[in-house]
Order: sequence, then C-alpha cells, then structure tokens
Amino acid sequence: MLRRARQGTSAYFFVMGMTAGVWMARIPAVKAQAGLSDAALGAALFAVPVGLVLGAALAERLVDRVGSALVARVAGVGNCLLAVPPGLARNLAELMAALLVFGLAGGTLDVAQNAQGVRVEAAYARPVMTSMHSFYSLGAMAGALAGGGFAWAGVSPALSLAAAGAVGALTDAFAGRWLLPGAPSRATAAGAGGKSALPARPPRRSAEARRVRRLIIALGVLAICGMVGEGAAGDWSAVYLKDNLGTSAGFAALAFAAFSVTMTAGRAVGDGLIHRFGTVPVIRCCGLLAAVGLTAALVSRNPGAAVGGFAVFGAGLSVVVPQVFAAGGRADPARPGSGLAKVVGLGYAGLAAGPAVIGAVASRVGLHQALGIPVLLTLWIAAGAAALAPRRGERDGGGGGTGPFRIKEGVHP
Repeated sequence: MLRRARQGTSAYFFVMGMTAGVWMARIPAVKAQAGLSDAALGAALFAVPVGLVLGAALAERLVDRVGSALVARVAGVGNCLLAVPPGLARNLAELMAALLVFGLAGGTLDVAQNAQGVRVEAAYARPVMTSMHSFYSLGAMAGALAGGGFAWAGVSPALSLAAAGAVGALTDAFAGRWLLPGAPSRATAAGAGGKSALPARPPRRSAEARRVRRLIIALGVLAICGMVGEGAAGDWSAVYLKDNLGTSAGFAALAFAAFSVTMTAGRAVGDGLIHRFGTVPVIRCCGLLAAVGLTAALVSRNPGAAVGGFAVFGAGLSVVVPQVFAAGGRADPARPGSGLAKVVGLGYAGLAAGPAVIGAVASRVGLHQALGIPVLLTLWIAAGAAALAPRRGERDGGGGGTGPFRIKEGVHP
C-alpha cells in the first residue's frame, strides 16, 4: 500500500512537470498566435506565479480540512484541463486570464501533492520526498521534448496542450486511487495516547505559536533562495552564455539543459544522501556546492566551463526545495497544510520576483554582476540549513519516529 502511495504521488509530480514542459515549449507559438511583443508576453507570463501564490493560499485550509488526497485528485485533473485555454488565447487579456487560472490550479495541486508526499515519507520513516520531486524534473524534460515534437510537426498550441492534458488527467485519475486517504490526525501523531482528530484551530501556547511562526518564516526564506536560483537558471543561463560569452543560441541552451539534468540526478540520489548523512549537513553542503558552481560559471570566460558551472549549480540546488517543502509540512503539527502552504507560497513569490529583480539589476550593472544575487542566496541556504534540523522526537530526514505524521504501514487515518 505504501509503495503504491509513493508511486501515485510521484505520478502527480511527473504529470505536473509534463504539462508545464509542454506549455513552456509552446510559448513561442502562443506568442505569435496572440500577436504579443516581448514586453506583453513577459506581463502575461507573470500571471502564472501570481496564480501559483493564490493557489497555495487556497490550499492552506483545504488540505487540513478534507485531506491532501482529495485536493490533489481534484486539482490534478483541473490543472491538466486548464493547461488547454492558454493555447487558445488570441490576445493579451485572454492569455493572462488563462495563465492566472492555470497557475491557481497548479499552486493548489503543488501544496496538496507535497502534503501527500510528507505523509508518505512519514509512513516510510525514511527520506523519500526528494526522489518524488525528481519525477517533476523528469516530467518537465519529457514535456519539453514532446512540446518540441509537436512544434516540429506543426501541431497547434491548443491541440498540443489538449493532448498533454488528456494524458495527464487520465494518469492523475488513475494514480489518485493510490494516495493515502483522509488527513493526518493528532491520534496518529501521538500514537496510542492520541485522543482526537486534527481540529481546524487547536488552542496552543503563545510560545509554541511564535516558535512555529519563526520556523515557517525561516523555511520560507530558504524556499525563496532555492526558487530564485532555479528561476535564475531557467531565465538567465542561456542569455548569459549568448550575450556575455558570445556563444550561439543553440550552445547557450546547453546551460539550462545541464542544470536540469544534474538537478534531476541530484534528486534521484538525494534521499540516500540525507538518510546517510542527515538533512542539515546535506543541505549545507548543497548550498555551498551551488554557490561554487554558479561562481565558477561567472568567473570562467570559457563557454564549456560555464556550462559545467551551471551543471554543478543544478546539483547543488537539487535537494533544497524538496527538503524545505517537506520541513514546511512538518513545521506545524496541528495544521500541516497551513505550514506547507505558507512555505510554498513564499517560494513561489521568490520564483516570481527573483528573475525580474535580477533583470532590473542587470539593466544597471550588467548580467554578470546581477547573477551574483543567486550566489549570495545559495550561501544563505548553507548558513540557514539549521532550520531543517528535526525537532525532538523526529527522525532526521523524513519524520517518522514520534514525529508529527507517524503512520504505520497499512493504517490510514
């Protein structure tokens, strides 16, 4: 049962990545179809992270009230179906509205699937969250390849997205049957001594509330740092190689490809590293590795070495966001969905604002210097890794023990 729950959750991550990958591959066609300038397209694309933040906020109460499985099943199918309208947009207003709703479903889904991942990880009593996130990266690469194939074959954006959405919706509908039903309860958290199911607003001491609030803020800052780095690689790596190092557009695209491959590989092996060495040491080393990689890419004037630097940057960032999200789901045992949604929402805010801030700074001091911002943020990840330390009663790297979501195999609240 647990293996199927893990497979089902991984399938949700894969499908979300796949639909996003197909969409990103068809953005140029949608831009031409809607007759948009670069500036107008940038404004339209900003609707996605806005929707993601709003979706995370919407999921905050839903996950705790009805459980992550039900929210994931509804939002998963909805996210796939809502991937189609952006492909039908004929002007800026239509595209912005379609992307806002698409982002809203995506943000809700992301909180729900991560909350489900936290429960699965707690049931395993060992780290599995990072490997589930690796399926998002695999899905994104598969979607990008499929989207490129659709573009090469001359398939319209709407039909491309409809095909991806149909496959994704069927996959999510099937995989949704394997998710752990219900919501975590205080009884399962406390073991035999638990007395009641999770209340919506349980009373607690002000000191405990302050501790939870500080922890969520600290984790949110780490999420911002990680997602600014991911956004910087996605938006600026190819631009940096082409404009600053003088490479061709084709070679410049290798920077983000290398980043994506090492991020996927890092997530595939991340759980084993965390299980062996512990969460804090791994995240601290990953922050330093990411800083070294991006610094090497910026210091070297050799394009091949710069691609290698972005590859190291991806490996360093690979386990950061999955572990921060997992810690967000464990931060508030009384309201796990609330803690996770806040951390995810802050991370998406960083994803929305980070590349724009880098662009604004680059317009004044140059892109080479502006990319120093994510270098500093990765150093902060290394410095702030202690926020991921397990609380008393938790096992390191994935809950379990007497931690907040301890669930015995085959027993679901």
